[in-house]
Amino acid sequence: MLGAFVDGELPAGECEALQARLADDPRAAARVAAYRAQKAALQALCEGARVAGEDAAPGAAEPAGSAPAVFVLRAGVPWWWRAGIAASWVAVGAGLAVAATALVPRLAPGLAPELAAVSAPAAARSETPEAFARRADIAYAVYSPEQRHPVEVGAADEAHLVAWLSRRLGKPLSVPSLAEYGYTLVGGRLLPGNTGPAAQFMYENDAGERLTLYVASSARDRDPVRLLRDGNRRTFYWSTERTGYALSGPQTEPKLREIALDVCGALGGKPGQW
Repeated sequence: MLGAFVDGELPAGECEALQARLADDPRAAARVAAYRAQKAALQALCEGARVAGEDAAPGAAEPAGSAPAVFVLRAGVPWWWRAGIAASWVAVGAGLAVAATALVPRLAPGLAPELAAVSAPAAARSETPEAFARRADIAYAVYSPEQRHPVEVGAADEAHLVAWLSRRLGKPLSVPSLAEYGYTLVGGRLLPGNTGPAAQFMYENDAGERLTLYVASSARDRDPVRLLRDGNRRTFYWSTERTGYALSGPQTEPKLREIALDVCGALGGKPGQW
């Protein structure tokens, strides 16, 4: 109940009763304060780059009674300890630089050392299509069963949802209609991708089955539609114009491949050539 109170999920009557109880229960009040501090610390860690108010619908006011700002204090570290750690990392870096200078000519003959140094981090950041599909599959497995909070922004604010996610991904996004297959848009959310933000749009049919469309930047200009199987889940994935897409759904959806090909075509792909 205390956790629900901190998250603003209690009905008005229960909320007022609990507030009255907190006035006479220092132990419960201390626990509420600790929960709020923990929540603020997690938000600071996970949403430090978030612009104030960008998650709210246009014209919406900040929620009343929101928790006050909380400062998380950490124990100080002696300067001599930091200096010793820094010196150790300098020594390690120098050793790695010497090793890299010796190895790069052997591993990449004919490649300029400066080009090899630049290409290595880029290769490390790249993501295979299979890894991209796995990320989308995990997101589907996590959020599709959720009943109370399946999305961050509901379908009623679709225009705001698309504009917000387009701004975060740095490219114009669109939400294809799946009404032909009996699915309506539930909404969407922002997720972490391999090298930046990713978006997830969720659909649901009258039977309660859900599909998700996962979108993120891709280093690949175009990839054919492929299938990833994991337990009772299926994910069809592809890329078009350096944007990766993945449509995930249950194994019991017999038309999932047909839906994926239609979505691919609607978003600029050419599945007929594959």
